[in-house]
Amino acid sequence: MNALEKSLGVLNKRMEHIASEMERTHIAEYVDLLNRPFSLIWRNLLAGTARGVGIAIGFTFFAATILYLLQLLGALNLPIIGDYIAEIVKIVQIQLEGKGY
Repeated sequence: MNALEKSLGVLNKRMEHIASEMERTHIAEYVDLLNRPFSLIWRNLLAGTARGVGIAIGFTFFAATILYLLQLLGALNLPIIGDYIAEIVKIVQIQLEGKGY
């Protein structure tokens, strides 16, 4: 009887450990989310939109920084870099006018 109580005690501790691990990983919330597909779609839609807006803002900041640095380099009138920047400006102006190369 003592061995049986000991093994039940060990089993009880293991079950408590498994239950606490499952609570820690929020598996019940995950299963609940999988059972509600519209909620899952809505969350993914919001996450994708937020990710897209973040990428757009980040790229805008990055491009503005690069253009600012190019303007500073263009003001220095360096021969090779100045010609390269002038070519970029010509291409952008042609594209803005709607003409091809």
